[in-house]
Amino acid sequence: MSSQFENIFTGLCDGSVIPYLGPGALNGVICPANGKAIPADSESLILAMNNGQPMAPKLMYEFPRAAMNVELKKGRSAVNKFLDATYRDTQWSTSALHEWLAQQKLPYIIDVNRDTQLQKQYAGTPHTLIVGIARMSGKEYRFRIYKHDGASYSAIEQEAVDTSQPILFKPLGTPMPESNYIASDADFVDYITELMGGFAIPSFVKRLRQNKSYLLLGLRLNRDTDRMVFSDVIFGADKPAGWALIPHPTDKEKRYLEKLNVEIVNADVADFIATAQTWNSSLAAA
Repeated sequence: MSSQFENIFTGLCDGSVIPYLGPGALNGVICPANGKAIPADSESLILAMNNGQPMAPKLMYEFPRAAMNVELKKGRSAVNKFLDATYRDTQWSTSALHEWLAQQKLPYIIDVNRDTQLQKQYAGTPHTLIVGIARMSGKEYRFRIYKHDGASYSAIEQEAVDTSQPILFKPLGTPMPESNYIASDADFVDYITELMGGFAIPSFVKRLRQNKSYLLLGLRLNRDTDRMVFSDVIFGADKPAGWALIPHPTDKEKRYLEKLNVEIVNADVADFIATAQTWNSSLAAA
């Protein structure tokens, strides 16, 4: 095992390293009924939203742009219905990565996917769920907080959060316990503005995240939207800020991560899972 992975696993175990999950974290997840892969990255989401057909080239650039187009033509409800049908109403196989992360009983996980894999892994464990919201008139904050008692969710204020329990942060939304999504360009403009202003992250998370490092799993950083969300969510990170598992990174990714003091590991999620299982086996044998 490389020293990079040893440092990562040690940090995960002691809570100093926080996983940050992107679309690649869902690699290998399929619908058992038809064998189709879960749509997670921009291109697969756009194709799924448009009945398997490509949209105009300028819309294929990024899912938020395509979702904005659908919202303008058919209304916001059309985007929500698509995401609900995809992530709430379709049964998916279990992700090996999410299963492993839940077994480690980590104190804080960030998941920028809109699916429910992580929540289902924690369904029997009391935890706190933070969900990003956007374009909500009359609301100062851009998040909702739910307490899970090991059986069901209930909405709470941030002052009532038990920070000794695991925290799951879903910045871009989830259909559970109610549907809230950051999806279209208009959503992201509002959400990122408030994220930069400090109103999209609860105060207890701001305290928790100080001097932490991060492990980026399954997210490419070639798009401004992904980079802006990542930079603001990990604000206050330790130096070095962590690691990004990116096979064959682009020059743009290299420059961006160098500025953040994030080390690139030329590996993917499958490599991480294989190494994680070896790590667990070595601990059990010790």
